[in-house]
Amino acid sequence: MTPSWRKPFGMLVILLLIAIWVIGVASLSRIVGGWPMLAQLGFYLVTGIIWIWLLPMRRLLAWMETGNWR
Repeated sequence: MTPSWRKPFGMLVILLLIAIWVIGVASLSRIVGGWPMLAQLGFYLVTGIIWIWLLPMRRLLAWMETGNWR
């Protein structure tokens, strides 16, 4: 069985998406940085869950493994 090109390509896409997401979330640090520590923790937990659950990460990982987007 030959190695799939989907995994290396998917990893490059994931790294690109992480960079974009980090820049987006970090750009809010001036606003979020003034919040109480527990509020900051909640914000970063929620944005992390959104990253995994709602954005294309779950589907991208499934595509890397199976070749199917569902």
